[in-house]
Amino acid sequence: MMLTSAAQAIGLFIATNIDDIIVLSLFFARGAGRPGTTSRILAGQYLGFAGILAAAVLVSLGAGAFLPEAAIPYFGLIPLVLGLWAAWQAWRDDDDDDDDAKVAGKAVAVWTVAAVTFANGGDNIGVYVPVFLNVGPAATAAYCVVFLVLVAALVVAARFVATRPGIDEVLERWEHILFPVVLIGLGLVILYSGGAFGL
Repeated sequence: MMLTSAAQAIGLFIATNIDDIIVLSLFFARGAGRPGTTSRILAGQYLGFAGILAAAVLVSLGAGAFLPEAAIPYFGLIPLVLGLWAAWQAWRDDDDDDDDAKVAGKAVAVWTVAAVTFANGGDNIGVYVPVFLNVGPAATAAYCVVFLVLVAALVVAARFVATRPGIDEVLERWEHILFPVVLIGLGLVILYSGGAFGL
């Protein structure tokens, strides 16, 4: 029974978080060459995912009034705003950035990773709640433990992808364009797919 629950938790985590590898890879490309980038991305991913789990557990315990389902699509505003901000910074810095400045990468803030992770996981809440309601408190706790272990594996996988020869060069060269485009696209997809603003 325990092995079955663990296997189900692993499958559920992979299905709902595989897309995070792309976003996290871009964070790694953004912070390439900066000391502490991995630890900040890991901390941000854990903070954001802990928020997702907390919301899912609270809603499954009957606290849905604090997080109405209709509010979840509006999480898309978070990556949208962050993406627009990153695009504005890239445009502003385009004229005065030389190649030497780009080698060091940019600082990746823990709160930015956490915010994007939480916003991108808004749909995860909708998936996790019925599962948690169905399996009961003990299995829910087991699911949460497995999920939290797998968060580290997800970050390691994203770092692996971002540092592969060829991929790392493409990401570092085009990060200043890809990063805002992916965040803006992610925000728009979350807003549109959730029907925010009557879309």
